[in-house]
Amino acid sequence: MKTKSILLAGFVLGAFAVSGVSLVAVTHEAVDGRIADNQYQAMKRKLDTILPSERIDNDPLQDGIEVKAREYLGAEVTEVYRARNGEDPVAVVLEPIVPDGYAGPIKLLVSVLHDGTIGGVRVISHHETPGLGDKIEETKSDWVLEFNGKSLRNPPPEKWAVKRDGGEFDQFTGATITPRSIVNAVKSTLIYVDQQGEALFKAKPAAPADEKERT
Repeated sequence: MKTKSILLAGFVLGAFAVSGVSLVAVTHEAVDGRIADNQYQAMKRKLDTILPSERIDNDPLQDGIEVKAREYLGAEVTEVYRARNGEDPVAVVLEPIVPDGYAGPIKLLVSVLHDGTIGGVRVISHHETPGLGDKIEETKSDWVLEFNGKSLRNPPPEKWAVKRDGGEFDQFTGATITPRSIVNAVKSTLIYVDQQGEALFKAKPAAPADEKERT
């Protein structure tokens, strides 16, 4: 009788342990799902501000590729999202890294329309000084909007610099390094897109993370 009681108690404890592990796993998966969805929605809102949404019928975040172009884009691997209207290319959005920001690397979103003009530039992350370098954020100033409609033809390549260096873009009072670095990074992104041309649209989309793990 005593042996049966011990076995029953062990069974009950084991069942509780299995239930607890299962509950933790389900909770963890649910939290991860919410985080991923929040990140997706935040990125989608960013893209909506720099893409001509009325001309796009796909989801660029589901039509992405990874490219290796550290020389131009500042990172070993860079995400590229493609915006289309049917089979017609509309724009690409890249995530270049500015390696030489004043207070560290700066991550950007740069939208380049199919005609080579910029649809918009946004800052995803940075560590710049509040009140000085953080004016690169569109919520702090309209400086980043200066890139709208620009291309390698307007202004010409030699004018892709801040005014202090003889270029056409404003710098900040007391903070020249940050805008200079971003101007150079956006110019470099334009050069990369111009060189790659249609190849960016023809490349196969990147496999989802779970599919990569299975291969």
